[in-house]
Amino acid sequence: MATNIVFITGAARSGKSRYAEQQARELGPRRLYIATAEANDQEMRQRIEEHKRRRGNDWITIEEPLALTETLLGQRTQTDCALVDCLTLWLSNLLLVYQANYVQERVEQFLETTRQLDFDLILVSNELGWGIVPDNALARQFRDLSGWANQRMAAVASEVVLMVSGIPLIVKKTAP
Repeated sequence: MATNIVFITGAARSGKSRYAEQQARELGPRRLYIATAEANDQEMRQRIEEHKRRRGNDWITIEEPLALTETLLGQRTQTDCALVDCLTLWLSNLLLVYQANYVQERVEQFLETTRQLDFDLILVSNELGWGIVPDNALARQFRDLSGWANQRMAAVASEVVLMVSGIPLIVKKTAP
């Protein structure tokens, strides 16, 4: 299993990415950033550029919206820490292409993959369940799938952090 799995969740703009980047810097010089966002509009392009500027040149960045599991497996022996930002976008990307049952299979495959990794893993995800009930079936399906996936990730993580207004709250911390 990955040396250490840190799962960071919270609301949008709660400081998850910044905190995750901080944590990764402490885990070794060979840092990998796996970005699941796609720059499909100007606002998203600006967000991506903001993240890149903040990280600087100290990271290897791989932009991968779908093949997260395969990408992580391909990085064995090459990195000290991989930061995946973010699982919510990965799920969204998958759900727009595949049926929900296949997306669940991909989540389970991803979890199995963590057993084969030889580096620390930091996972960022949004906590979606605290808002209103979405008004359409796809949005409800996405919310439910995200909640289920977050539970699965938190279960295997050695550390779970809830970000609230830029403050990390340690929800779970066990030895890796």
